[in-house]
Amino acid sequence: MTDTTTPRSTEETLVDPVDRVLSRADGRSGVRVFGAAQALQDETTVAQVDTDGDQWDREERAALRRVPGLSTELEDVTEVEYRQLRLENVVLVGVHPQGAQEDAENSLRELAALAETAGAVVLDGVLQRRPHPDPATYVGRGKAHELHDIVAAVGADTVIADTELAPSQRRALEDVVKVKVIDRTTVILDIFSQHAKSREGKAQVELAQLEYLLPRLRGWGESMSRQAGGQVGAGGAGMGSRGPGETKIELDRRRIRTRMAQLRRQIRDFAPAREAKRAERKRNTVPSVAIAGYTNAGKSSLLNRLTSAGVLVENALFATLDATVRRSETSDGRVYTLTDTVGFVRNLPHQLVEAFRSTLEEVGDADVILHVVDGSHPDPAAQLATVRDVIGDVGARDLPELVVFNKADLVDDGTRMVLRGLEPKAHFVSSRTGEGVDELRTAIEAALPLPEVEVDVLVPYDRGDLVSAVHEHGLILAQEHGEEGTRLHARVPAVLSGRLAPYALGEARAS
Repeated sequence: MTDTTTPRSTEETLVDPVDRVLSRADGRSGVRVFGAAQALQDETTVAQVDTDGDQWDREERAALRRVPGLSTELEDVTEVEYRQLRLENVVLVGVHPQGAQEDAENSLRELAALAETAGAVVLDGVLQRRPHPDPATYVGRGKAHELHDIVAAVGADTVIADTELAPSQRRALEDVVKVKVIDRTTVILDIFSQHAKSREGKAQVELAQLEYLLPRLRGWGESMSRQAGGQVGAGGAGMGSRGPGETKIELDRRRIRTRMAQLRRQIRDFAPAREAKRAERKRNTVPSVAIAGYTNAGKSSLLNRLTSAGVLVENALFATLDATVRRSETSDGRVYTLTDTVGFVRNLPHQLVEAFRSTLEEVGDADVILHVVDGSHPDPAAQLATVRDVIGDVGARDLPELVVFNKADLVDDGTRMVLRGLEPKAHFVSSRTGEGVDELRTAIEAALPLPEVEVDVLVPYDRGDLVSAVHEHGLILAQEHGEEGTRLHARVPAVLSGRLAPYALGEARAS
């Protein structure tokens, strides 16, 4: 019989195994879609622009990334040299009451983005509608068994709950699904531990992790359960009735409390240097603008666009944790500072709020808050409410606020009308294209506090330092050069008005 099978071509049979592995990786990499929305933006929407600066941290951050999309299973023995570490495969689970399905779906998509940022691969997500989470297993008993079947079907090795689980709930759910169970707080803490760079940031994250871990310690069997104190007799009492000693878990708790005390002392020791910098700015009466907002809203990109600061910009949640301060000037020469702060997220763990209180103080001490919102987010109102709640916690609710809807290049006209209804006085900008940035600069200048004292002085030419100080820290209303010196009509800070008092032509007026 004649063989009618089409023979394989030479090119097809001699495919290089390296090319095969890399082509498969390219096919699996890219943006994953969870539900009906992207967990993170497409790379085409986060293209870098010249205003982002050099960003020296980007290469180091990328060097620590694991490579997604490469399987550990071997197709043939020639691929043994090209295996990569398997990423953690996760299934998400959440509970919502009647009428809150849309909000629960947005929260679960955000959890998917958090998991991806932490380095996991999201395989599936499950939502259960019930009035209250089950006190035993978070989801109902039937849904827990269904979750076990889903985990087994997709080959997941971790379940992430969209809340902060009680220790008993986590253990009970693990007993049903037979894989590791973690909660939203654990994922956020893991991201913070990956991205913290400064000494203070690392200490703050470690403190938050230990505060979360302390009530969740678990024993690991009778072999490590006790360390006997003294000679233990048949009755269980040692010589002189010294008792059985500490259990292993009690020793761990004591060591954690000791370490937490050390970290709190370290964080307190960082305070004087930070306060000295703030005091110097206050002494020179330099106004400050704090950039606050939801994580991944584009705060660092906006700071780079306004000042060319070169701060790390990455399409990831909580990409930057440490506060960054940059100097800027108004069109009339006044100096002010722009501070990039840590981003917020819904259900931000209270351990992080407490640990990062020193960083959040930058918001409370600012003169103006630049509240950045992701205009392309499906639920911008929730972003606004979440950030304002945290701003209120640090005592900054009464400060002047400029709301900025960033990523305007991704927003259509209909969405702009909806956003304008949320915040009628908001500004629309695009850190990527530069749209609306000039108007935003003008709005920031108008919101900055004016120097409080109005002076009319004649400064001799040999005191050019005073004229320079007025130009840098004051607002020039009129300037005239005469035979005896420079006449200035200006508004200046109270400290500078005292230095100008000997050259006053009239009485200084404070407002």
